[in-house]
Amino acid sequence: MLIQNVHIENQESLQSIRIENGIITAIEAQLIPHPNEQVIDGHGQLALPPFVDPHVHLDSTLTAGQPEWNESGTLFDGIRIWSERKKDLTHDDVKRRAIQALKLQASHGIQFVRSHVDVTDPDLVALKALIEVREEVKDWMTLQLVAFPQEGILSFPNGKALMTKAAQLGVDAIGAIPHFEFNREYAVESLKFAFELAQEYDLLFDAHTDEIDDPNSRSLETVATLALETGMKDKVTASHTTAMGCYNDAYTYKLMRLLKMADLNFVANPLVNLFLGGRFDTYPKRRGLTRVKELTANGLNVAFGEDDIQDPWYPMGDGNMLDVLYSGLLATQIMGYTEIMNAYRFITYNGARAMHVLDQYGLEVGKPAHLILMDSDNFYEALNKRAAVTLSMHAGEIISETQPAQTQLHI
Repeated sequence: MLIQNVHIENQESLQSIRIENGIITAIEAQLIPHPNEQVIDGHGQLALPPFVDPHVHLDSTLTAGQPEWNESGTLFDGIRIWSERKKDLTHDDVKRRAIQALKLQASHGIQFVRSHVDVTDPDLVALKALIEVREEVKDWMTLQLVAFPQEGILSFPNGKALMTKAAQLGVDAIGAIPHFEFNREYAVESLKFAFELAQEYDLLFDAHTDEIDDPNSRSLETVATLALETGMKDKVTASHTTAMGCYNDAYTYKLMRLLKMADLNFVANPLVNLFLGGRFDTYPKRRGLTRVKELTANGLNVAFGEDDIQDPWYPMGDGNMLDVLYSGLLATQIMGYTEIMNAYRFITYNGARAMHVLDQYGLEVGKPAHLILMDSDNFYEALNKRAAVTLSMHAGEIISETQPAQTQLHI
């Protein structure tokens, strides 16, 4: 297969991409088609590696309003409502909703997803269902699963045993939720346990960290210290870290040194962080986002995730990472022209790095042919007009095609 006439990652010149047996074998300005070779004319469109969503909750997806809507918009009411909905989970219910959400994401050019799965359930219904989903979608979606203790590890009955069982069943990463544990001592102990579990089973680590508008919530320093001292470093992701937006600058300056030494990853979830954040403020009202711009400036890897798709923590969402990216850039004031042009990295390479899949990701000769085409010639224009993902290809197979919308004005 030969894809001709595309702008690869904002390059001004047009390039061709040859794909053989699902692998990119050549990238040059003008490749001549082989006899009987399938040719796709890119018509000057933008070619990117596929979008990555490194933080979503597929077990709760598409449950908004069940059994009630989160009218307060707080994280804590979301957890309360989900605790009720969780009682009615079935194997088929979880699989049906998860696959529906993944197909929605695939239609928008996402091919790599990391889903947190609530394991504070004695029967681990959602986890067992999503392990099956991971296998069933592997031909068109790379799915990672995180053992996520929504109601705590030490603060939930048999929390440690459930986390261990999840590791044994075959998750890809171990999670934690230190800010929701009953107290600071439990928070620290839960993180130490989670790191030990990740090391024992040779898994990645991704914790919901300080997802609260509280400047005294400082579990990030514990996560970073453990990442450094265990040597896990870039196998570790700190998700959310919204409290960092409340930290004073002197403490943040001290913390930044440790973060750089630990070389861990960060995932911000702009849509949901903005929705949930600042709910207990009158004015000034906090944005509920971590320091994306400052972390990036200090050389740390920051990716954006969607987090929730129509569930108790966010009533909207349709799997489109362009919405996530735009809201994140706006809220964190990363809106210079060059910054916008390069911002696709927040939803591509940065997420792939956090997921530890860079060995199979990127538009390079020798890599699997995972790519998307967008109806634009550069990313600034693509984001500004929410350009359609006209083609999505996974391992050399086309998994989705979209015709750009056409409007006729009669004025």
